[in-house]
Amino acid sequence: MNEQLSHNTTSFSKIEFPIILLLDNVTGEANIGSLFRLADAFGVKKLIFCGSKPNLSSNRLKRTARNTHNTVSYEFYESVLEIIPSYKKQNYKVLGIEITSNSELIGEINCEAEDKVVLIAGNERHGISPEVLKECDNTYHIEMYGENSSMNVAQSVGIGLYELTKALKEFHRK
Repeated sequence: MNEQLSHNTTSFSKIEFPIILLLDNVTGEANIGSLFRLADAFGVKKLIFCGSKPNLSSNRLKRTARNTHNTVSYEFYESVLEIIPSYKKQNYKVLGIEITSNSELIGEINCEAEDKVVLIAGNERHGISPEVLKECDNTYHIEMYGENSSMNVAQSVGIGLYELTKALKEFHRK
């Protein structure tokens, strides 16, 4: 018989990937809670909020995060542009999830053993700001088949992290 496993009965191995999830003015409390949960699920090293400080006492955020806001490392900065140079100096690739004139399909992302990644996701309404897009080494988009050209930020980050960790995991198994 096939039965659902609980948190305590799964055989998943904890892996921390060299991924920093950098959020460019993401403001929705449910989205922020979901992003904490995704960061935990995909072994993200750290979440960085820029532009808008999350209200971690929000009941909506806490319900959505399912306590991961207490276990996932995070920081806050006023501006994305103040933090990117530091990560570039540490040889992080700076990648954005955004549909642009030069973006590539997220499923075609390639990684090497030594790659460290800053993955940037943008504001719910406006996406990644143009100034921040200029700082990205590359941008990736999710192929969609409907009429709408956008997707919820947490959903797109989930897909992006899935593809990124799939590309990195062979190098980071412990």
